[in-house]
Amino acid sequence: MFALALAQAPAAQAQPATETAPAAVEMGAAELFHYAENAAAAGDRATAIAAYRALAGDPHIELRNEARFRLAQMLAEEPGKAGEAAILLRAILAEQPGAARVRLELARIEAAMGDRGAAARDLRLAASGGLPPQVERMVRFFSNALSTAKRAGGSLEATAVGDSNINRATQANTLATVIGDFVLSDDARARAGLGLSLQGQAYWRGGIDRTGEVLASASLSADLFARQSAFNDIAFSLRAGPVLRPGHDRLALTAGPVLRWYGGAPYSRALTVSADWQHVLGARAQLRLVATVALLTNRRNPLQDAINSSGQIMLDREFGRRSGGGLQISASRTLARDPGYSDVTAGASGYAWHEFGRLSSVLSVGWSHLEADTRLFLYPKRRTDDRLTVTGSLTWRRSPLARFAPFARVRAERNVSTVGLYAYRRFAGELGISAAF
Repeated sequence: MFALALAQAPAAQAQPATETAPAAVEMGAAELFHYAENAAAAGDRATAIAAYRALAGDPHIELRNEARFRLAQMLAEEPGKAGEAAILLRAILAEQPGAARVRLELARIEAAMGDRGAAARDLRLAASGGLPPQVERMVRFFSNALSTAKRAGGSLEATAVGDSNINRATQANTLATVIGDFVLSDDARARAGLGLSLQGQAYWRGGIDRTGEVLASASLSADLFARQSAFNDIAFSLRAGPVLRPGHDRLALTAGPVLRWYGGAPYSRALTVSADWQHVLGARAQLRLVATVALLTNRRNPLQDAINSSGQIMLDREFGRRSGGGLQISASRTLARDPGYSDVTAGASGYAWHEFGRLSSVLSVGWSHLEADTRLFLYPKRRTDDRLTVTGSLTWRRSPLARFAPFARVRAERNVSTVGLYAYRRFAGELGISAAF
């Protein structure tokens, strides 16, 4: 039974000294659902919301989740309440991950909040469970609209970082060369530090229709260390170009500059051209191919001016309603002014994610191998590197911070090199928040 306080309207001729106390009415779950429906139909949204909040605490899973669903639908229409609505729907999916109707509603709200990536993923998960034909057509229509409808948006990530090696430098005291061992300065050796990492992106779309559009974006990344500003690393890029949508595929052709500052001074600039093709493989998988060519100018060392060509093949797949993963194979070729800085790099990486309760976990592992064309005159050996990275993260999906998602992340990195200057190990811990707008 539920007790609901109902305020009785005072009579037109009520005496001033008399106040009518709210009457407590006891109702069963079915009666309270009926009462909430009638209140909503009569336009009394506050009473309907109060009733559904009461029902959301019912011990029976079917009753409380039906109340949560109806409450989320009402809150989604209230200004500033979309975040709370999304939290309610994620609570339902934590208990009933196969509820396709709930996942579709969550995707709609996420899209309205600007989190298009989460909305697209929830649409794919809803479709993977099998839907009636008419609902499946609606999902396809919504997916196409989702990928084209929003004209402007962005994302932001702010992270407090503790890093054992902020400059990715060797821990050795000396460096072997063809003329003897050099003693390394403190700045050339591994330095630990605390700092702030910022990642942001904004985009704009124009000429939107079903077959194509023009996309322009600006991105900024910054690793800032207050007490060791000589290692501050900032990069800014602008990109623009057409995005074509043949069938269910997506092909983006973009070009633009990339500027980088290190230690507060210009470090490099680049002009990049890229092609990015995405192809859907059934209801649960997606294939992505990316090719990029960049003309690099190094402001500190002209011998490192280069043309870099790279390519990636990425496959992402959902294993179930709460888990998924992906693989990536990459290769790049750098042709520098000095052949000692020219190299070939190849690598592979994989990741897996899983949702449990209020948390999403991600584990990724990557390996890459680099070989320089020739030996730099100062070093006794031609440079050959093998780098291994492991990253794990936890994100609080059902955060009370509306569209902001708190997360924790750890990184471990090890690079083995035939040139001592490039051999290093690194460990970093991060606490931050991310959001999409």
